[in-house]
Amino acid sequence: MHSLKSAIERLAAARAVERDAEARNVFLDFREQLTHGKIRAAEKINGEWRVNIWVKQGILLGFRIGELTETGAAAGLSFVDKDTFPARRFTIKDRVRLVPGGSSVREGAYVAPSVICMPPMFINVGAYVDEGTMVDSHALVGSCAQIGKRVHLSAAAQIGGVLEPVNATPVIIEDDVLVGGNCGVFEGTLVRARAVLGAGTILTRSTPLYDIVRGQMYRAAADKPLEVPENAVVVPGSRALKKGHAAEWGLSLYAPVIVKYRDEKTDQRIKLEEWLR
Repeated sequence: MHSLKSAIERLAAARAVERDAEARNVFLDFREQLTHGKIRAAEKINGEWRVNIWVKQGILLGFRIGELTETGAAAGLSFVDKDTFPARRFTIKDRVRLVPGGSSVREGAYVAPSVICMPPMFINVGAYVDEGTMVDSHALVGSCAQIGKRVHLSAAAQIGGVLEPVNATPVIIEDDVLVGGNCGVFEGTLVRARAVLGAGTILTRSTPLYDIVRGQMYRAAADKPLEVPENAVVVPGSRALKKGHAAEWGLSLYAPVIVKYRDEKTDQRIKLEEWLR
């Protein structure tokens, strides 16, 4: 793996690789490792998430050397995209449930056995989707997003991607998280294990998260993303603006709020997940 890392870093720094046969061969080997989950854009080491910058450099290399190609004609469809990132084709050996209806997963995305994909949904390059996760209808798993085990990404949930800048942390959703319908998790937000995001919750680097249980407010910092605590139950809320015209007009801003921490009652409400799977 060290030699592959060195080759990617060298080619990423080169000025002209677009027509380089070696670059394409190295990239294809890299993409194969990425697709099978042997390398990841980010990984948890000693309890801390670390970005593998060279992996993101390899993905960007694929876009540099890729050429536009037409696909889908055999199925009566028409798509035009870089030939370095075609759609994945699953077989029964992959043990991934890909339900009919217009979903797409790019090569270079890892989808573990027992993952369920409900149509239509999209998983982008560099994403890592672990065992037992359900990606529901109209959900998006963006580039390099890291999704843990037994996660439910509900209908229309948007998990943002990140390729630039290459050292930026991707969105990370840890094990046993429930992401409600129409949620949006962006800009490297880290959602710790067993958290629940209520429908319509939006989380970004500029979004302060208010914890009314512990009396704390969580923010992203220059070197740290917004982090949702383990077991937190987050719902959409608002905070009043108390100055100037905003106060005069009675305006408020959106604010995600931790209203409780996961308990037995919460678990009973979401137990249906196990039956569906």
